[in-house]
Amino acid sequence: MIIDAHNHADWHKTDLDGFIKNMDENNIDVTWLLSWECPRHEYENYNGGLATYLKKGPIPFEAGLEYKKAYPDRFVLGYCPDPRDPDAINNLKAATFIHKVRVCGELKVRMMYDDFDAIRLYRTAGELNLPVTMHFDYEFNKPWTNAWPNFWYGGGIDVLERVLQKCPETVFLGHAPGFWAHISDDDQYDKMSYPKGPVVRGGMISKLLDKYDNLYCDMSAGSGWNAFSRDLEHAYWFINNYQDRILYARDYFDSRHGELIESLNLSQTVKNKLYFENALKLVPLK
Repeated sequence: MIIDAHNHADWHKTDLDGFIKNMDENNIDVTWLLSWECPRHEYENYNGGLATYLKKGPIPFEAGLEYKKAYPDRFVLGYCPDPRDPDAINNLKAATFIHKVRVCGELKVRMMYDDFDAIRLYRTAGELNLPVTMHFDYEFNKPWTNAWPNFWYGGGIDVLERVLQKCPETVFLGHAPGFWAHISDDDQYDKMSYPKGPVVRGGMISKLLDKYDNLYCDMSAGSGWNAFSRDLEHAYWFINNYQDRILYARDYFDSRHGELIESLNLSQTVKNKLYFENALKLVPLK
């Protein structure tokens, strides 16, 4: 069995038919289908403008509902309202009770993630047994044409630690460049989105995993792939050492994450944990 623990409806110009075809081609049985809700001025112009007309951000929850309705056994619904919305907690509860949402994600907004309103939302997610998927990005001058070329999200690894401390009953999945750059104990994390070169063991991700049982790793996107592919020897050590806390995930429609896993000579026991057992531990299929 394979579970993709991070992907999106109508993402990168891929519609429902293309999504299912891609899942079948990559032997993926189930996908966690995450929303992304934020104001228009807080997200890059993904998909060449597709879906930017929508009111609550580039990946509305409603798109996931359509996918789930068409293929109820292939998708797990995720939804994360903007924590600054006064209705955020009520909306999350309603989505959980009415639409059987199982994941609170993806959180990707330009705010410090230990904001008081956000903390209340995480604690609600914990009460509902929903893991929270968090996107972190540091401030870089990226080559976009937007008025704000430096789309930061979350506030950094120190913010994540404060969240873990304040919400011990909630499970969090770290994701994106501002998280995965901290696999290495070096100073590249705030200088480039995808650091290169050998990993220095003892990065902040390892420190947080050792200290907080409620942190897991979402290996999706270029950031997760880069964190492992930049140093395969360290990747083998890291995955074996934290095999119970890493989830296979893509955030796209290629096969590079699976190819990387298969290249590392991991035991089948470890691969099963990455591919589906850790996901089922957090979100059992019912």
